[in-house]
Amino acid sequence: MGVIDFLRLIAYSVSLICALLLIAALFLYFRRRLRAKAVSLFMLAAFFFLGAYTFQMAVALWIRCTAVSGADTVLASLKTEAWAVAQTGTTIGLLILTLLVFTKRQDLFIVLQEGKKGGASHADPDTNQK
Repeated sequence: MGVIDFLRLIAYSVSLICALLLIAALFLYFRRRLRAKAVSLFMLAAFFFLGAYTFQMAVALWIRCTAVSGADTVLASLKTEAWAVAQTGTTIGLLILTLLVFTKRQDLFIVLQEGKKGGASHADPDTNQK
């Protein structure tokens, strides 16, 4: 294992740890927002992207760690499929975030309503609706 491979393992590990910490922080954010019954669409897209990126870093770390020991054909195929899924999820997340930014829709909210009628249907309870 060369110096470049070792540095790449460190970079993947740090990226994975940071992404997991961000997911934990976003989980707490979503827990508060779900109690308020309104979730930011932009933050939801960011959470999706971060989840896909975390999966991608985990697969990259897995590929790098098993590259030293060698792999059989089935494991190599599984790695390729996992990488394709991770890359697709990351790309979809980036496309959604890009669309929201360039259409200036970062402030959209998804309002979660309970089963009863006549409840508030706006994310901002102070807004006067008629």
